[in-house]
Amino acid sequence: MTGWLGISLGDVTGVGPEVALKAVATEFKNDDTKYLFIGDEQILARLDKKFSLNLPLKRFSSYKDDGKFFTTNPFLEKFSENLSTGSPTAANAAIAYLRDGANRCLRGELDALVTAPVNKEAIVRAGHKNFVGQTEFLSDLAKTKRTVMMLLGPDDKNRWLRVALATIHISIKSVPEKLTAEKISLAVELAAQACRDLNLPRARIAVAGLNPHAGEGGAFGDEEIKMILPTISALQKKGFDVVGPLSGDTVFYYALRGDFDAVVAMYHDQGLAPLKAVAFDSGINWTLGLPFIRTSPDHGTAYDIAGKGIANPSSMIAAIRLAKQLAENKN
Repeated sequence: MTGWLGISLGDVTGVGPEVALKAVATEFKNDDTKYLFIGDEQILARLDKKFSLNLPLKRFSSYKDDGKFFTTNPFLEKFSENLSTGSPTAANAAIAYLRDGANRCLRGELDALVTAPVNKEAIVRAGHKNFVGQTEFLSDLAKTKRTVMMLLGPDDKNRWLRVALATIHISIKSVPEKLTAEKISLAVELAAQACRDLNLPRARIAVAGLNPHAGEGGAFGDEEIKMILPTISALQKKGFDVVGPLSGDTVFYYALRGDFDAVVAMYHDQGLAPLKAVAFDSGINWTLGLPFIRTSPDHGTAYDIAGKGIANPSSMIAAIRLAKQLAENKN
C-alpha cells in the first residue's frame, strides 16, 4: 500500500497507544505507507521513548509532508499528569479521535482507518448515553445502517475463520425478537462481498442456526423453519453460494476445515467465542458496508497492563495489514 493509513488511539488509559506504536514499528518497513496517529502526541512521544521504538514522529500539517509517521490531535483539552483509567477525559478524547479519523476517510483523505480499543462503559459514563460501540458510531457518522461486523483470524496452522454477525451488541434474550430476515440477508450479502474484496477464489457462506442443533426440526424453536431457512432459499435464488441453517456447534469446525469461506452467526457470542478460541491474539474486527475501510484489533483496553510494555501488538498488526491489503485491492 502506498497512501495514508489513519490510526485512532482509542482510550489512551488503555493499551491502544502502546499496541499502535509497537505495530507500526514492526510493520512500517514493508511498504511506503504513511501513518497518521490520531491522538495525543505527548503520550505517543513518551511511549515511543519508553519502549525504545525510535519512530521519528512529526506533527501533521499537510498530506504532502515528507516522512512516514505523523500525529494529529483533534481533542483540545489537556490531559492531567495522572489520568486515571477509564476517566471521562480519556473517553471524550477517544470519541474525538474516532470522529476525526472517520471524517478524514469520508473526505477521501485516508485510504483506511484502524481503530484502537475504547471502553464503552467509560464513554457512556462520560455523557455519550447512546454509544453502543465503535461499529454503530461509525455507521451513524457515515449515515448508513447497512453495516455488519465481521471478525476474522487464522489459527496456528494459518487456517482462516471469518464470521459475520447478524446481530451484535444486544442482550441474549432480545436476539429472537430483533433477529430479522433483512439482517440475515445483509450479513450474507456483505460476507460474500468481503470474500470478493479479499480476492478469495469463491464466496461460500454458511449460516448458523439460532437454536441448538438448528432447532432440531422445530423441537427447540421454530426460527430456523419460519425465518432462517426461507431467507437462505431466497438468497440462493439470487445466486448466492449459501447453505444452512447449520448447527452452531459444528459449523465453525467445517469452516475452519475449509468447507466454507465465511460463517454468518446469529448473535455476538455465537460467532466470537469460536473465533477467539482459534485466533485470540491475531483476530481482527472489520466493519463491512461502510463507505471506507475500517479495521480494529479484536481486544479491549486491558487497563490492567496498560503502559507496562507487555501488551501484545499481534492483533493490531493484523488489523493494519488487513486494512492495507483491502486498500491495495481496492486501488
